[in-house]
Amino acid sequence: QVQLVESGGGLVQPGGSLRLSCVASGSIFKVNTMRWYRQAPGKERELVAAISSGGSTIYAEPVKGRFTISRDNAKITVYLQMNSLKPEDTAVYYCNADIRRTLGLPEDYWGQGTQVTVSP
Repeated sequence: QVQLVESGGGLVQPGGSLRLSCVASGSIFKVNTMRWYRQAPGKERELVAAISSGGSTIYAEPVKGRFTISRDNAKITVYLQMNSLKPEDTAVYYCNADIRRTLGLPEDYWGQGTQVTVSP
């Protein structure tokens, strides 16, 4: 059994910052790419940022220069530092990871989501 648990969401004013964390636990052999997605009300889930096991990163255009994804492989944790937050960043943020439990193929896992609300 593998679990991803997010934390760090909340209510913040425009221009503020939040740091999301996602910890993986369970029977894990290796964690490959880790990602953050978000889903706003009435919209499709979208990729926010991703980081490979080697530390290579990609970002969605709307968050470039404001968000930073990082990971601590020893703690099996991925972070999302969000600065200069805007109301349009309001969404439920989900952690996603490709995890190998054995020597076989990686499987796709999701966290339960954490709400981020940006409002005056």
